[in-house]
Amino acid sequence: MRLSVLDLVPVRSDQSTADALAATAALAKTADRLGFSRYWVAEHHNMAAVAATSPPVLIAYLAAQTSHIRLGSGGVMLPNHAPLAVAEQFALLEAAAPGRIDLGIGRAPGSDPVTSVALRGAAGRDDTDIERFPQYLDDVAALMGARGVRVALTRGGVAQQEDYILKATPAAASEPRLWLLGSSMYSAHLAAAKGLPYVFANHFSGQGTAEALAAYRAEFRPSAELSEPTTFLTVNASVAQTRAEAEDLLLPNLQMMGRLRTGRPLGPLDLVEDALGATVSAQEQLIIDAGR
Repeated sequence: MRLSVLDLVPVRSDQSTADALAATAALAKTADRLGFSRYWVAEHHNMAAVAATSPPVLIAYLAAQTSHIRLGSGGVMLPNHAPLAVAEQFALLEAAAPGRIDLGIGRAPGSDPVTSVALRGAAGRDDTDIERFPQYLDDVAALMGARGVRVALTRGGVAQQEDYILKATPAAASEPRLWLLGSSMYSAHLAAAKGLPYVFANHFSGQGTAEALAAYRAEFRPSAELSEPTTFLTVNASVAQTRAEAEDLLLPNLQMMGRLRTGRPLGPLDLVEDALGATVSAQEQLIIDAGR
């Protein structure tokens, strides 16, 4: 079995962001030394407990401190970013660490509505970007390739004979591996139609995994990049010398999920001793029990 790591760069109540980044670097180096397959970082915004706001920046930070492990995004939330910007970032990462870069792409914003508007900026991108997601996905893939994207030019509404070529890098020798991520059937169908590797967010939703993977495998169409369905399973794992200690270590994360899903204010991730003494509502306790 090949093992990998998904890291949100958690920030505990006794940590600064610098402390959280140092812990992530130590974990990535350990995973690299132990022969883990991948180390992915997520994209979340405006959350006190999560320092993973910019996957490409984190990947560059970790690439400089590791040697063999693949590094990637789990994922980049494409509605927040221009496809060319994403393609440029990950094409550069691939040039710096050839054969080690994964670009996992998601359709969700990964943030609250106010933060989403701030991320999209003055250009005024809106929810129609989600409708254009399949085209944006194709654009990112093509821009990272050696041929780039051919853009038809018009002048006064009349098509011009010459075309404009857009490329993420001037001389790409290899490309990051593209993965489609999702927590609904939409991404399963889209990954199958485009012949892409696919990962269902089992660690987050906990339900619908079997149905999504069954649809992906049944509908998969081979592509130039992939001849057969390819996926892996994401799970929440708490590791310790004893089961009791592992349960204690898991508790702060479960309580954070309880607060998130019941709409309570979120802060930094609690220490274990604080979580053990915390008061939770009956609704939160149901979520905590389900998480176990």
